[in-house]
Amino acid sequence: MTQKRIECKSSRTAGMTCLSRAVSSLDHRDSHHSDDALAVRLLPRLLQLAVRSVLLRRAYERFLAPAGIYEYVAARTKVIDEAFRRAIDERFDQIVLFGAGFDTRALRFERPRGTPRVFELDAPLTQTAKVQQYARRRLAVPAGLVFVPIDFARDPLAEKLAAAGVRKGARGLFILEGVLMYLDLESARATWRVIEDFAGPGSRAVFDYVDAAVLRGEDGPYGGRRLQRRVSAAGEPWTLGLEPDQVASFLAGFGFDARDHLSAEDLEARYFRDETGKLVGRVNGSHRIVIAERRYGLCTFSPSSQPCCAGSLPRTPYLDSDPAYGETQGDYALRQGL
Repeated sequence: MTQKRIECKSSRTAGMTCLSRAVSSLDHRDSHHSDDALAVRLLPRLLQLAVRSVLLRRAYERFLAPAGIYEYVAARTKVIDEAFRRAIDERFDQIVLFGAGFDTRALRFERPRGTPRVFELDAPLTQTAKVQQYARRRLAVPAGLVFVPIDFARDPLAEKLAAAGVRKGARGLFILEGVLMYLDLESARATWRVIEDFAGPGSRAVFDYVDAAVLRGEDGPYGGRRLQRRVSAAGEPWTLGLEPDQVASFLAGFGFDARDHLSAEDLEARYFRDETGKLVGRVNGSHRIVIAERRYGLCTFSPSSQPCCAGSLPRTPYLDSDPAYGETQGDYALRQGL
């Protein structure tokens, strides 16, 4: 088996995301600004100095970052920050971050008495690099933050979560930021089955995914092909894409309803229009962001064979087909008025 780069070195894409967040936190434009000021402190000393230069920040945005990815990371940070904040305000029991990278939300958002507990899952070397940076920068690890090293492709996820203290049936927020596109199809299915098993009623999931059209090499999404080449060159190629019009059915198979499904155009309308309606930033179109909520009262039915994925495996049904039913759980719920 070929060893992935992330198994022997800290993730480059996690590092680049941290850099984009740092630059965005110093950006004085409301449209491009996000609130992850701690990202600056996690950078190497030389980069910390570089990002404080307006000229160098503009150079990064215009020439170094793939088209629209700086805007995308800023928008995604805002969307997930809001979901994290709401989970605290609504007194969720737990927050689980898959592939946490250099995420700092557990430090940035005050959680009274360390609740909800936050569980950060990531590849061991990436997580170690993050913890070491916390120590070097004298950033205290707050109460209720649990680090969970994991190899998503090999380790038993449910056992890891249970051993770390994640509770089944509790109300939780599950964050998969920049994760699904690096899994194979079976690993993605298995991950969502575990989330379904652990998520209590009213739980939420927020995640982003790569449009399957990008992996098929189709023209269209702004900046998609260049970004795909960049992550491949970094040794961390995308391996899974989803069909946007099938995401709702995909989630229904695991007991979730999509509440918000944000395209690049949606993010531009939300964050990158000035008071006159003028577009002030274009968002890379390769990704979409979804916020989903766990249903109350579930009946399990085998889903249909409608395809929704594209990746390293051939285009296949999102779950095994069962001709005895021929409809998704979501379709059944809609038909019954649930």
